[in-house]
Amino acid sequence: MIDQIKENIKQLLIDKLHVEDVTIERPKRGLADLAIPLFGFAKAWKLSPQKVYEKIEPILSHPAIHSIEYVGGFLNIFIKRVEFSRYVLIEVYEKQEAFGEQFFDEEPIVIDYSSPNIAKSFSVGHLRSTMIGHALKNIYEKCSIKVTGVNHLGDWGTQFGKMIVAYEKWGNPDDVEADPINALQALYVRFHDESEKDTSLEDQAREVFRALEEGDKKYVSLWENFRTKSLEEFMHMYDVLNVSFDSYHGEAFYNDKMDAIVQELENKGLLQIDEGATIVDLGRDLPPALIKRSDGATLYITRDLAALKYRMDTYGAKRVLYVVGNEQQLHFKQLATVAHLLGWNVEIEHINFGLVLLDGKKMSTRDGKTKRLEAVIDQAVHEAKLAISDKNPSLEEKDQVAKAVGVGAIIFNDLKNERHLDIDFNLSQMLKFEGQTGPYLQYSSVRIESMLKDQRIDIANVDFDVYQIDHYFELIKLVDQFPEIIERAKDQNSPSVIAKYLLSLAQTFNSFYGKERILVADVHRLQANLLLARSIQIVINEGLRLLGIESLKAM
Repeated sequence: MIDQIKENIKQLLIDKLHVEDVTIERPKRGLADLAIPLFGFAKAWKLSPQKVYEKIEPILSHPAIHSIEYVGGFLNIFIKRVEFSRYVLIEVYEKQEAFGEQFFDEEPIVIDYSSPNIAKSFSVGHLRSTMIGHALKNIYEKCSIKVTGVNHLGDWGTQFGKMIVAYEKWGNPDDVEADPINALQALYVRFHDESEKDTSLEDQAREVFRALEEGDKKYVSLWENFRTKSLEEFMHMYDVLNVSFDSYHGEAFYNDKMDAIVQELENKGLLQIDEGATIVDLGRDLPPALIKRSDGATLYITRDLAALKYRMDTYGAKRVLYVVGNEQQLHFKQLATVAHLLGWNVEIEHINFGLVLLDGKKMSTRDGKTKRLEAVIDQAVHEAKLAISDKNPSLEEKDQVAKAVGVGAIIFNDLKNERHLDIDFNLSQMLKFEGQTGPYLQYSSVRIESMLKDQRIDIANVDFDVYQIDHYFELIKLVDQFPEIIERAKDQNSPSVIAKYLLSLAQTFNSFYGKERILVADVHRLQANLLLARSIQIVINEGLRLLGIESLKAM
């Protein structure tokens, strides 16, 4: 609501002062509710800031304003606390988890996220794309925008030539059947170890992949088996993370769709031959896009163009968000440029993110330096259960609670960080019940749940005058920010905006709880406390849901 008040005041002053824009800020806590810096006006009008204030003061009227004052070059605005609080808290209470929903008239979008490679384990390194993409899908849907979530599986490419060569040379079918992902990944690592000593292995892998592309029955059968076994593990992990997709079309799905793209590039005169390779010249600022190698094999960008065209035609996508690591920035600049040259009406956005580091080092499948996410989650759930059993021995459904806490801790540790930064994976830190962690937020909600237990909120008996007290009103203003926070997270494609806001809200509430008893004898103040606490819990729980984290009733 405060944003609406701000915009109303801004428009009022633009109209009455005949200026193009007015800056209205949210000052730091306690100074004022809104503030207008007067220095720009002072310079333009050749008046002192005090004189500017005296000119603006008589025309600044709005039903939500309680008072205004001049302090140090700023016009400070104080809003009517009781009316504001009544509006905000009743809105939250009536809308419940629908609070924060917004309606943006935006075209359908596709979000491409997770996209693990077949025949490799689902590692901690896959977590970032998966959870950033999942959170963004939730956020866009909260804003009433049609979203299609796509898992563009890495199920094609020369790595399958390597995998098949390794399987045929050193593989044991029984081992692969018993533990397919670990066995296949071990073969992949061995291939790279052996190829350092025997360079002919790389040539063999290329020949095998060429035969696979041409439909060799034996190789196709092996590839299909590798894909099926991998998907089984991936689906298990997505179930644990509570993540789903609208499409699992991987790279192989576009095999029969690339010729049409190459033909369209040819028809529009965009193709050139450079040392036997087929390219699109992207000008001086970018390297050329390599469409076909000299041996005729297509490349990633050809496949991505086919996928992009499919998403435009099938899902009506006008924007496609690719949740892929920082290192792929050049690729997506090239992809966007080629799409523009083709005249396609689509916007491409690279939602880049940093690495997950183990002991400060990058993980690598080919070097065997990776950590299976399932093993990490099992460890997190185990440690969470120990902590919960220590804190609350009589808690029912410990296993379900421990799973929610362990998985939530891992997800929140990822999403609280600015996505473009590298993050260090430190399980003991992310499982703490204090500080900037998922368990801290879950526990804050559980604490409120315990207060509300056996209590009934009665709006008719709420003493809204209580909300004039500073530490009450600061919390209500934070609650009111939730829709703005969601919009900002959408605009920045950054779930960390929501994560940081939730931490601020929970910390402010816990500080409030240290000052105020919630369950008091006075029925009207009790109802004011209950309404405020419930509103905060609604926002925390909905914020956690948007991030893909489960809220709890007890822990």
